[in-house]
Amino acid sequence: MRLNDRLPDVLRKVELIPDINPYAEGSCLIKCGNTHVLCTASVDDKLPAWLKGGEKGWITAEYALLPRSTKTRVSRETHGPSGRTHEIQRLIGRSLRAVTDLSVLKDYVIQIDCDVLQADGGTRTASVTGAFVALYRALQKMVAEGKIEKNPVREFVAAVSCGLKNDDVLLDLDYAEDSSARADTNFVLTESGRIVEIQGTAEGEPFSEEQFARLFGLAKKGIAELIKLQKKALDL
Repeated sequence: MRLNDRLPDVLRKVELIPDINPYAEGSCLIKCGNTHVLCTASVDDKLPAWLKGGEKGWITAEYALLPRSTKTRVSRETHGPSGRTHEIQRLIGRSLRAVTDLSVLKDYVIQIDCDVLQADGGTRTASVTGAFVALYRALQKMVAEGKIEKNPVREFVAAVSCGLKNDDVLLDLDYAEDSSARADTNFVLTESGRIVEIQGTAEGEPFSEEQFARLFGLAKKGIAELIKLQKKALDL
């Protein structure tokens, strides 16, 4: 039995709290069980050289584990991001750009920051889901201030983890489940079910196509629920 008697196809308790940071153009605190991530979106009109004179804006992301977000202290990455951090940052940025018309953002860069306050598995997927809410809030503010003509989001996007433990397919793994799973997958999907990214790894014995299909089906169910929560948080 899972923690708190959670069924295999049930998400952890999820809270999305928008506007948590009064200074950022967009912000969201996402809580997925004991994984808590603070996501902010900052709007900047100072384009990098490679974007100047182009026809589109940009969305980029940074991700960090705070020192006591885990059971033992994590050192700050003062000499640049680790390989894992760099991978997660790129995942967050790709996920948000995939559902945004960057031509509407011409002349602007939106910087997403995802800071993990508490880590109990699924920090990258929680970051994507929370970052989208922060981004959407920032875009709403840009429209209200006349900086852009319309909200450039094409559709919603969220992310969730799934895994195989023995022969059970589990949704939204916590750290204990993730560390003992025979397969661990992360799915980033849009509201219409289109795939942004799938990451999957077997620990030891490979998993089958049929098992992958079960994982994918469970991920679609979980992401549909997460997108409903995103819309509720945004009053949409």
